[in-house]
Parts: sequence; structure tokens; C-alpha cells
Amino acid sequence: MYQFVLSTDSTCDLYHDYIVKNDIKHVPLSFIVEKDGVMEEGLDAFTEYGQYVAFYKKLRDGAFSKTSMLNYESHYNHFLALAKDGAKNVLHFTISSGLARTREVAADAAAEVKKEYPEFNVYVVDPLTATVGQGLLVRLALKCRNEGMTAQQAYDYVMEKRLRIQHFIVADDLQYLKRGGRISAAVAAIGGVLNIKPILSFDKQGKLLNIDKVRGVKKAISFIKTKMETEGPDELKEVFIVHTDNEEAANELAEFVRSRFGIEPHVQIMGPVIGSHVGPNAFALGYISKSERNDF
Repeated sequence: MYQFVLSTDSTCDLYHDYIVKNDIKHVPLSFIVEKDGVMEEGLDAFTEYGQYVAFYKKLRDGAFSKTSMLNYESHYNHFLALAKDGAKNVLHFTISSGLARTREVAADAAAEVKKEYPEFNVYVVDPLTATVGQGLLVRLALKCRNEGMTAQQAYDYVMEKRLRIQHFIVADDLQYLKRGGRISAAVAAIGGVLNIKPILSFDKQGKLLNIDKVRGVKKAISFIKTKMETEGPDELKEVFIVHTDNEEAANELAEFVRSRFGIEPHVQIMGPVIGSHVGPNAFALGYISKSERNDF
């Protein structure tokens, strides 16, 4: 019998089969795709790889996707169902508080459920990251759960790891970052003309940070490799690679990680909620190091 229930929203970008196999409770967030004035609402709950590819094809074909990462009602119903099912302690992961207020919304929803079920406790983890960085912490929490740790012990463990996750994020079309307010219109326009690729990371407050700019994908990949040579993964040997239908870049980085560090990385395609903000052809690599993020 596990000491706690493991839960996450869909911005962790873990695949459906993995979530089901490992009994991870899941809150799917929503997104809206608009093209030619037609609005189509969807849930970040894809079950097949082809659904991800089809989503990015829509964006390439001129559709626009927007998201709402708050979803109070979804969180309330999620926690209420867990409480009714007898859960006492839940370790729940949200997207970084530096990107959205989802952590606060989840905590408010959990507090409301606790009024009716006083023994129901939710430990909400602010991962200070998103997508598979968040997913990496969920994987670590899963190991804690399976080894018999309490919710408090697992919470303390992942909170200690979160600032040692290094991130290198490369967007292909800067217009998506402009729409999200991450870069200015002028930077997006100039970057598009000059083929400039900003290298983004998360700062220690969980906000996106521009750490460098390079020209072209090859130089972006070279930048990431150089950083990993400076300080590679720690003894946990956890490396993740995520892409928005850019298998070529993801596979090149994966082969580098295998040959240089002898580590098999987790390689995944990004879900529609986070993917809406970076657009097609983006890619990112992250790993746990001994140093805190961006300190080398």
C-alpha cells in the first residue's frame, strides 16, 4: 500500500500509457485551436503519437492555439474524486508559478475539498519548470512513492532537486514567443529574418530566461552540447529531451547523450498546452546536475 497518491496536471507531458501503467492521477488542461474563425476546444490528454503530430501540423497550416492553465473547476473535481475514493495524502505537481498561477489555483481547490474531507491533504509542488522538466520530477516522486516514502518525504526530496534541473530550450518560430509576451515584436521580427535562435532556460524563480542567441539550429545544438561538456548529469543520470515535431534535432541530441555520457535519455514530443507557446519545430534538453540552474 502506497503512503500517498501521486498526481500531476498535463503540463508534465508524460505519455498516457506511462501515466496509466504507474497509477499517476492526471488533470488534463484545455486548449483552443482557431483557424479561419472556427474555434475547436481540446484537452491535453492525447493517447497516441499521431495526435501530437496532427496538432503541430495544424499550427504549421496557419492555425493558432491558445491555452488557459488555471482550470479551477477541473482541479476541484479532480481532488474531490480522490477524496471520495479515500485518498488521505496527495503529492500534486503543477506548471511553474513563474509561468502561470496554476499552483495557487490547485492549492485553493484542494483547500476547498479539505473543508468537506478534513483528513484530505494535498502537497502542491511548484516545480519551477514545465513540460518534461516537470515530468522528470514526477518520475522521481514515483520512485519515492514506490519505495514507501511518505508524501512529506517525497515532497522534500523533489523540492531539493528542482533547482538543479538545467534547461536549454530552442524555439524555431519566434512569433509564438512574441504572442506569449516572452520576447518583443522587434526581436521576433529581426530574429526571423536573421534565423536567430534564442536559447532559453528557467531562472530560479521558474520564469523563462534568455541565456544566449545563436544563428541557426546547428549552432543551437552545438551550444547545448558545449554546456553539457562543462557540467554533465549528476549520479542520477536523468536526461530528458522534448520536441514539437522535430525528431531530427531530438535524435541528434539523444545520440550525443548516449555516446558522450552513456545515458539513455527520455525523448518525448511536447503536449499541446506548452506546445502552443513555442510552436512547431522547437526542441529542448534538460538534466539534473550538481550545480543549481544556470550557475555554470
